Amino acid sequence: MNPAVDALDIDRDPDAYLRWHGALDESAADALLSQRELALRAAVRDVVAHEVAPRAAAADRDHMFVHESYQELAKAGLAGLIFPKRLSGTGDTNVAYAAALEEITAGCAATSLVYMTQMHAAYPIMVAGSDELAERYIPSLLTGKAYGALGITEPNAGSDVSGLHTVAMPCADGYRLSGAKTFITTGDRADVIICFATVDRSRGRAGITAFVLDGRWPGLSRGTPLSKLGMNGSSTAELFFDEVEIPADHLLGEPGGGWSIVMNSVTKSRISAAAQGVGLARAAYTRTLCALKRLHGSRLPDDAAFALATLRGQILQGRLLLFSVARQVDLAGDPPVGQIGIMKQSCTDLGWHAAREAMRILGPYGDIIDLGVERCLRDAKVTQIYDGTNEVQRMLIARDTTRAVKEL
Repeated sequence: MNPAVDALDIDRDPDAYLRWHGALDESAADALLSQRELALRAAVRDVVAHEVAPRAAAADRDHMFVHESYQELAKAGLAGLIFPKRLSGTGDTNVAYAAALEEITAGCAATSLVYMTQMHAAYPIMVAGSDELAERYIPSLLTGKAYGALGITEPNAGSDVSGLHTVAMPCADGYRLSGAKTFITTGDRADVIICFATVDRSRGRAGITAFVLDGRWPGLSRGTPLSKLGMNGSSTAELFFDEVEIPADHLLGEPGGGWSIVMNSVTKSRISAAAQGVGLARAAYTRTLCALKRLHGSRLPDDAAFALATLRGQILQGRLLLFSVARQVDLAGDPPVGQIGIMKQSCTDLGWHAAREAMRILGPYGDIIDLGVERCLRDAKVTQIYDGTNEVQRMLIARDTTRAVKEL
């Protein structure tokens, strides 16, 4: 065996994981967190070190759903941070959620994807559903008793949500749903599905309507999980609806009110993606340092040290952006769409860039599977695609800039 290419201690030894990640925290970023938020981050990091990170490599290699990892976070009461206590949450801030998701991602990006999808499924029910719907479905999502999915993307309607083809036709007792969704995270096993469909295609956005579906209802079927580049511990599948009967009380908001629910949810989902980007950048950086110390001892090669210095600054900038935008959401509601776009695009581009740079710094060791840096690269790519592609984010940022110029 060549010890230079064996799995890193941070994957096998929780104490080593905690020591490395604690030592590499940045005081400038920590200054943006309250004592409660710091304590929550520490609690999440401890669960990740002991229960999540040690399972990550095997989940990726074997394409095994990270059920145990998510269950450990839920069991510790860490899966419902932005939800009220009456719904099995903890009533914490968006900043706490961002810091927690960054920590989970640094240990296992696939687990972070399952974690955030649970939140994304529960959130529309909280903001637009009846109290009865919220009490029926949200606690089971946050305690890990059920898995959720968000059904937006369709084969012919990706970033253009207003072009949905899935149709919900009114009937005597509610609606009948027909159509298909694709690239649905946890879609193959979801017990609760938030589905967006149109009640009148001619009305465009004004026809989009949101529903809560029970995964056991007749007429709902699922495709085989899709093979992917990364996030292999999370499943992605197609959903098919053949005259699925939806009771009227499973409507979220009003008929035709789904577009505002989508937009309301976008802020949360883009905070999630941004936190993943920062977490993946941190993971790539930390893994590279660990590998270099194994290869060279405490004296790092100058070229590697200089390259890592640049990465360290970029990661700190990403964390500051993530926390500051999340804080603005906590204080003032949704910030301008341009700021959300800058956060999502910048932080997810950071994850991709940091992983590529880490592989370059490690040279011939960069693509060694047991070192885990190449996994960071594979996992990072999809964060630039989902929750609004980064090309879409740049378009939104450009529009926001144009509006600002017009007002000068």
